[in-house]
Amino acid sequence: MGTSATSIKHIPVIIVGGGQAGLSVSHYLQEQNIEHIVFERKSLMHRWKSQRWDSFTLVTPNWQCDLPGHPYDGDDPLGFMKRDEIVDYLQRFADKVKPPVREGVTVDRISVNVDGVYDVATSVGSYQCDHVVIASGGYQAPIIPRMAEKLPETLFQMHSVQYKNPEQLPDGVVLVVGSGQSGAQIAEDLHLAERKVILATGNAPRVARQYRGKDVVEWLHEMGYYDVSVEQHPLREGVRDNTNHYVTGRDGGREIDLRRFAK
Repeated sequence: MGTSATSIKHIPVIIVGGGQAGLSVSHYLQEQNIEHIVFERKSLMHRWKSQRWDSFTLVTPNWQCDLPGHPYDGDDPLGFMKRDEIVDYLQRFADKVKPPVREGVTVDRISVNVDGVYDVATSVGSYQCDHVVIASGGYQAPIIPRMAEKLPETLFQMHSVQYKNPEQLPDGVVLVVGSGQSGAQIAEDLHLAERKVILATGNAPRVARQYRGKDVVEWLHEMGYYDVSVEQHPLREGVRDNTNHYVTGRDGGREIDLRRFAK
C-alpha cells in the first residue's frame, strides 16, 4: 500500500546531521523564524563522544572555536582543548540552540518530485520540504584499504574511529596506515607510549606549529586564507581532495616531525 499525500508531513527545511554544522544552521534558521527539523542518525555530537581517542586534542587554537552565538569562553585561547573539553563546549552550544531534533533517525533517500519539492524518506516515515541541508560531515564513513581484506585473520586490525589508547593493541610492532591528522597523531600517541611504530605515509605535508612567535593558524587567519572560497582558491574544486597538514595540539601544541620519530 502506498503512502497517501496527506500522511506526508511538509517542513520548509530539513537538516541532515546533528553535529556542529547542522546545529549552526538551526541557530540561524531560528533567528529567522523558519520552521525546520534536524535528523540525526545517532545522538547529537555522538562522534565527538565515541569516535575520538583518549589523548585527542584540537589541532587549531581554542580561539578559532567560534560557533554562532557561542565563541570560546575559556581562559586559554591559545591552547588546544582536549576531547572532553570539546564535548563540553559543543554540548553547551547544543543547549543554547535547542534545535528541533529527531535523534536515532536515518535518512535513507532524498529525491525531487515533479513539483520541485524534496521527498525525504527516513526510518520514521516520509517527509517533504522546500530545502535540504546536508550536514552529515565529510568523514563519517571509515575508509579501509581493500588490501586489508587479504590480511590474515590472526593480524589484529582496527580503524582510527575505534582507537582509544595504546593498551587496546596487542604486543608487537604497530603499522599505522595514513599520515593525515589522525594517523600522525595516533602514531605519536603510540610512540610516546614506547611502542615501535611503522607509519605508512601519504601525501599529507608537514607544517611548523609556530613561525616568528605565532601559531600557523594565526598566520593563515591574518592572511585571509579562511575567507577564500572554493571558487577563489587556485586549485578550485581540487582543494577539497587536499590532505591537511599534520600537526598536533597535544601538550600545548607542537609540530610532528616524522624524521625525528624515524631516528
